[in-house]
Amino acid sequence: MLYPKESQTRQVKDLSGIWEFKVDKKNEGRGKNWHADPLNDTIMMPVPASYNDITQDIAIRDHIGDVWYEKTFFVPASWADQRIVVRVGSATHHAVMWVNGTEVASHKGGYMPFEADVTEIVNFGKENRVTLVVNNVLDWSTLPPGEIIKGGTKSNQSQLGEDMHAPDMTEQDYFHDFFNYAGIHRPVIVTAMPKTYVDDITVTTDIKGSDGIVGYDIKLGGPDAKVRVTLFDADGKQVASASGPKGELKVKNAKLWEPGNAYLYTLHAHAVSDSGDLIDIYPLAVGIRTIKVTEKQFLINGKPFFFKGFGKHEDMAIRGKGHDDAINIKDFNLLKWIGANSFRTSHYPYSEELMDLADREGIVIINESPAVGLKFDAPTRQFFTDERLSHGLLDHHLEVMREMVDRDKNHPSTVMWSVANEAATWEENSEPYFKKLAEYTKQLDPTRPVTIVNSSMPEKCHVQQYYDMVCFNRYYSWYTDSGHLEVIEAQHEHKLRLWHKRFKQPVMMTEYGADAIAGFHVDPPVMFSEEYQCEMIRHFNNVHDKLDFFVGEQIWNFADFATKQGITRVVGNKKGVFTRDRQPKMAAHMMRDRWTKIPDFNAK
Repeated sequence: MLYPKESQTRQVKDLSGIWEFKVDKKNEGRGKNWHADPLNDTIMMPVPASYNDITQDIAIRDHIGDVWYEKTFFVPASWADQRIVVRVGSATHHAVMWVNGTEVASHKGGYMPFEADVTEIVNFGKENRVTLVVNNVLDWSTLPPGEIIKGGTKSNQSQLGEDMHAPDMTEQDYFHDFFNYAGIHRPVIVTAMPKTYVDDITVTTDIKGSDGIVGYDIKLGGPDAKVRVTLFDADGKQVASASGPKGELKVKNAKLWEPGNAYLYTLHAHAVSDSGDLIDIYPLAVGIRTIKVTEKQFLINGKPFFFKGFGKHEDMAIRGKGHDDAINIKDFNLLKWIGANSFRTSHYPYSEELMDLADREGIVIINESPAVGLKFDAPTRQFFTDERLSHGLLDHHLEVMREMVDRDKNHPSTVMWSVANEAATWEENSEPYFKKLAEYTKQLDPTRPVTIVNSSMPEKCHVQQYYDMVCFNRYYSWYTDSGHLEVIEAQHEHKLRLWHKRFKQPVMMTEYGADAIAGFHVDPPVMFSEEYQCEMIRHFNNVHDKLDFFVGEQIWNFADFATKQGITRVVGNKKGVFTRDRQPKMAAHMMRDRWTKIPDFNAK
């Protein structure tokens, strides 16, 4: 799905700003057709943003179910001969959209865009109304999964017995460790384009000697037309051209896209008439680079690459998960300051605007699906049971991977797909589930490796053989052997060697770290102090420097982030090396000293 862009033939209207907003307290709006007329009794709500932290109303923050958004927008009369599309960047987790009271789209999944052709519905030269109902419920058919508990909370039902239940109380239970922010999290955009239009572009790249090869596959929508392709360098000079919907462009003495040195070409896909007149044009940034995984190395452009970076979150005060250009630019400046070259989109695909920044800045991304929380903490409780999977989770998971690859396939910054984080891969029934996911994702995109982020032990993992690289999360001296820094190195080295010995794949750490309360200092170190966070990370890093099959370290987390309330978290997760408002802790300075001395390539 192509991101809305202005060009010689396209116009874009961004509907970001203040929308009308209404909480559906009884979840009755759909049945009463609230979409048919303008919403009443509304409050103001910014878009994009999570709605949870905007007001002072605890009932809005913790609402379970539907909320309604509405905005009016003007469609110029000059657009009357154009195709009009409304696109929602993301709505968490499910949404239905109406334009002028007519349903035009519905979507399941909170982190992918969806759009609708509304050409026959909008009023040209007049005001129009877009209405969305957004639902935040998680169940056994969603990613992330969850369950609704009625009659109290899970804890009071289990501890106090049925006679102590609260009949009017409903809880959304979920199994991931970040707050279930909800709302319209990314921009809503209206695009006017020709009725014959560039519908999709797939680009692949290769390197032959000093030349770059850009393969392209272009699909048009609407009435038939011809395809012409031109490629321009960063100075705007045309370096290649071709005709036809599918083919290759050769770039002599190509400049390559590399971490920290991101060179981008621009491909122009043209739809033209039989006489050669321009109908539509879409510009796409292209980075020429190759990816390959061997038994001990991750290669970018044939050179061994070492991942330095973080697991992150789209998370900030007030906005929640809402897209924010200021925060994104700040985060990229901090990544460069600390010497990082990569991050994982833990634990869901991030905004397309952020992906564009990574392309421009040369930051490498492991692009992860929202499959987090596919396990239970209780060792006797199985996740991958026939009953639980009967709700269609796998089919939805496959659809999410299709949408993710379709959206992000052309970003040079995306070097690997991650299908899940910390699933119960020690369960035997997980094998057919993740085997199918691996095969399907590789079929969707044969050009990139596919991984799964494991917290299982290597001797118990049933699925890693279907993937291309070991990504491992572990917290020695934190969740196990709490306070015992001295156990880290022996345990860590032993497990990393087992991973490589069993699966003959390169290994990297995608999570390790400790909570640290900013300004809390104790020496000798104790848990939750900044000193403990530094010492824990340092012990892990000592092992990383010893192993020739080890290809990267991504600390958990880039910055502190919000979680649901509970006795294990005090105002969120504090494992960030930066605070939630992006100020460095001691660990940030320590990692800056380390990473600025480790080159991106030939790190071993």
